[in-house]
Amino acid sequence: MLLSISAISDDADFTDIETLIDDLDWRDGRETAGAVAREVKDNLQAKMDLPSGRKLRDRLWPFIKDNPIIKAFARPRRYSNLLVSQTADGGHYGAHVDNALMGTGASRMRTDLSFTLFLTSAADYEGGELVIHSASGSQSIKGELGQLVLYPSSSIHEVRPVTNGKRVVCVGWIESLIADPIQRELLFDLENLRVSLRREFAPDAVERITLDKSIANLLRMWSHP
Repeated sequence: MLLSISAISDDADFTDIETLIDDLDWRDGRETAGAVAREVKDNLQAKMDLPSGRKLRDRLWPFIKDNPIIKAFARPRRYSNLLVSQTADGGHYGAHVDNALMGTGASRMRTDLSFTLFLTSAADYEGGELVIHSASGSQSIKGELGQLVLYPSSSIHEVRPVTNGKRVVCVGWIESLIADPIQRELLFDLENLRVSLRREFAPDAVERITLDKSIANLLRMWSHP
C-alpha cells in the first residue's frame, strides 16, 4: 500500500527549508548506495554530518516523526538517518530495491517502509518521477512541494532522469512495530474508523470502547517492540 500526504504546508517553513538547502555541501550519491544500487545511481547526496546538514535534518524531523498520519500508517519502531538528494542534468536513480537491513550494531534496523519528502516544486524540474513497481502495475509520482510518499521498501522503484531543473528530496526508512503489511493496513483502517467514531459518539459509548479494545489487543498480538 502506498500513502501520500501533505507533510509541510506553511510558506514560512518552505522559505526556511529552502535557505537551509542552499547552505548544503554535496557528495556523489553513489557513496550512500548499496553495491547493486550504486551501479544505477546518478545524483548528489547532501553531507548531513556537517553543521548545514544537521540543521536541515533537525528542521525536517518534526514534519516526519510528529505527523499523526505517518504514526498511524507506519507504526514506527525506529527511523533511519535522513538523506537529502539532489538530481539534475540528466541524473536519475535506476530500478532497484532498498537494502532489507540498514545500520550496524544497536542501530541496525529492518526496512519496512521507504519515504520520499519532496523539497522542490514539481514545476521546477522536468522528469524526475518516482516510479514504484508492483505486481499490479507501476505508479508514477511527481510530488508537490511538501508532499511525502510512503511505500513498501520491498518494492522495485526508480527515479526517472531529470531533464531540466533540479529535484531535491529527503528520503528515509522506517522499521515498523508491525512487520506484516496486511496487519499494518488493517490497523490503519481501524484508526481511521476510530477518528470517525469520535465525531459521532461520546467517549464512553460502547462502539468507541469496543474499537479501542480491538485495536489495543491487535497491537498486543502483532507488535514487536
